[in-house]
Amino acid sequence: MKPAIWVVLRIVNHEYRRNRTPQSYPPARRNSRLIIRAYSQTPEPVSSKSLVDSFVLHVSSATIRNEMMVLEELGFIAAPHTSAGRVPTESGYRYFVQNLLNSSDLSSDDVSRINQRLQNAPIATEAWMNAVATALSRATQTAALVTPPAAETSRFKHLELISIQGRLVLMVLVLNQGAVVQQMLSLAEPVPQQRLSECANSINAICPDATANEVRLRCAQLPLLEREIAELCRDIMSRQASEPARMVYRDGLSDLITSFNHSRGAQQAVRVVEEREFLSGILNEVLFSKNRDVQVVIAGNGRWEELSHLTMILSRYGIPGQTSGAVGVVGPTNLNYDRAISAVNYISGIMSAMLTTAMDVRPSESQPDTPGEPNPSQD
Repeated sequence: MKPAIWVVLRIVNHEYRRNRTPQSYPPARRNSRLIIRAYSQTPEPVSSKSLVDSFVLHVSSATIRNEMMVLEELGFIAAPHTSAGRVPTESGYRYFVQNLLNSSDLSSDDVSRINQRLQNAPIATEAWMNAVATALSRATQTAALVTPPAAETSRFKHLELISIQGRLVLMVLVLNQGAVVQQMLSLAEPVPQQRLSECANSINAICPDATANEVRLRCAQLPLLEREIAELCRDIMSRQASEPARMVYRDGLSDLITSFNHSRGAQQAVRVVEEREFLSGILNEVLFSKNRDVQVVIAGNGRWEELSHLTMILSRYGIPGQTSGAVGVVGPTNLNYDRAISAVNYISGIMSAMLTTAMDVRPSESQPDTPGEPNPSQD
């Protein structure tokens, strides 16, 4: 072959390989799926020969090796060290979650076991939360998390003002979702109990079922003391609405820790599951997200260094506009995505349906959160 022709062919071949995508190159889709599934079963670098042997592929190892080179160029797999097999990258996992997952990986027996656990406990109780966490952990063999359903909007129910001593007053605010908030106030000057009771009664009379902003607006024409107390109520209600994930029920931490063969991953797992403030921050993003699909956070999505060895699969459940909570799992990045997403999807759906039935919500009033397609969360 003449050198000039050889150079042209090489350039054309390079451009063809560079511009290939999984959509335009079907073997990339197949091999990406198989590599991730093999790596989730045994977290060891995957070779072309092991793919051919494990999945009985009717092609040669050399063919698979060449196809794996395309995946490596696409950034979906990488070699951890020289002369090794390949492992999935974060980009590879995200592509898998977004494009290659089966619709469900739960058997009828799985579904029956989950249903039995959830239906044996009173809805929205501590026993129900623990049952959900246990069912999800058993189904996925990793750590499971669930927060109780909470009102999406805090609403005023009742107020008490109690004189303690001098300028000190105890304010007790009861909200519609059952939350009771106590706060010690230091007034500018002493106020007798009778006046405090009049203030509380005035606010109680015009603010039943009011939102935080409605409390302030309804009290705008009242005397100064009532307006100041109403402003405090508004601030408390706003904080309550922005921090719904304070209580988190967990199960399966031991399964998660033992899934790592290095201490860094285990340390991250313990921190995420046990440190309430950090975990609540992540869960609150799910609760306040407009996206009601299952959300997948892989290796922290470049945002949370504390999740660099972990994957979180989370979903909202509940009744839109009324009450909602979060449910999900935490696992290593090589967890079984098919099964984990299927389980989170199914359990969030059944929890929503059970809440809707328990609260006797009519279909025309509201539709429960329903499972959706997995969404690899992006920054």
